Amino acid sequence: MFFERPKSGEKAILVHIDFGDESKAESPQELEELALSAGADPVEFLIGSRAKPSSKFFIGTGKLAELIELVVLHEAEIVIFNHSLSPSQERNLEQQIKCRVLDRTGLILDIFAQRARTHEGKLQVELAQLDHMSTRLVRGWTHLERQKGGIGLRGPGETQLETDRRLLRARMKNIVKRLDRVRRQRDQGRRARQRAEVPTVSLVGYTNAGKSTLFNRLTESSVYVADQLFATLDPTLRKIQLADVGPAILADTVGFIRHLPHKLVEAFRATLQETSEADLLLHVIDCYDDERGGHIEQVKHVLQEIGASEVPVLEVYNKIDMLDGQEARIDRDDEGRPWRVWVSAVTGEGSELLYQAVSERLSDDIFHQTLSLPASAGQLRAQLYALNAVLRESVDASGQMQVEVRLQKKDLLRLLSRLGIPSESYLMQAVS
Repeated sequence: MFFERPKSGEKAILVHIDFGDESKAESPQELEELALSAGADPVEFLIGSRAKPSSKFFIGTGKLAELIELVVLHEAEIVIFNHSLSPSQERNLEQQIKCRVLDRTGLILDIFAQRARTHEGKLQVELAQLDHMSTRLVRGWTHLERQKGGIGLRGPGETQLETDRRLLRARMKNIVKRLDRVRRQRDQGRRARQRAEVPTVSLVGYTNAGKSTLFNRLTESSVYVADQLFATLDPTLRKIQLADVGPAILADTVGFIRHLPHKLVEAFRATLQETSEADLLLHVIDCYDDERGGHIEQVKHVLQEIGASEVPVLEVYNKIDMLDGQEARIDRDDEGRPWRVWVSAVTGEGSELLYQAVSERLSDDIFHQTLSLPASAGQLRAQLYALNAVLRESVDASGQMQVEVRLQKKDLLRLLSRLGIPSESYLMQAVS
């Protein structure tokens, strides 16, 4: 039997089984938040424990009987498992309980499908959905006979299932080609920013940690914000101005989640590349969340999976307005560098401190020295003034100009190279 894809608002039975392995455990509360974000109406939560999943039904026969009673009692239209189910387990469960069964991966894919707004986001979600669906087609077409026959077409023919699998593979191949074009366009924009040497700061964090609210606060934008999981799906870029650094790009990205389906990581790799190639990551953490320790570890795991584990990180502890007596502040490491900032994106408390911390972290490579320039270095002096890099200058007894400059070291090196001046002499001055 085949059941149609559910629409929003169905009565849902949520199922969570504890297998005793904390490293692979999911959060029952998070399942409920996911279901609500998808538009479901959870009416019952079935919780149990087992040593390991049943190969046929995932749950035991006793829990299955209990689940069937709950479905009948509440006239539920969908059962959502807080786990990944195999296609055969989904099919066997549906045949027994006579309603649609959805696993955790399918639920997250459904939420992503609702949230996607841009052309690229919709393509990425569709690719992940088709990949997930490809192993689950059999439940819909097992009743159909082979389709082809007749004069000139005799032979084994092709079942409707085989036809659909072929069409699905063709559609996936087409989407991959279109995504490649979108990725090339995104790469061009990224390379243009790199040529202009505009640093990129990317917001990352667990879903619903307040990234978009903080993004709006820092950029004075109006990105969509909601108290639900995966409210933001498509990446948003805005320019900001930082002291000592100048213009920078701030990127708001999709939130991470515990055991983020690998299909989604693969599909969104181009979007997440904004994160992996950023100059600084702002790891936004909900300091009011009791599960923040596990969420921090999960974000680190996803960053490693997308190749962003080596990017410098500044932790942003958000929602201090929900903690009694917590004030905005900057925590520094043994070298005096900011490594954590306490803020409230809702009230704006700590925003200036965050700007200051980001500027300090991006200006680690700032060249701030007094250079001795001979009278013949007038062109270099003029260019330093053009870059607004001169803080003050004076002339010493020997007639040399003592010019105090502050600018990024890469800008100084590029200037010296353009003027054909060996960089070693001035950098050695700084060392001495």
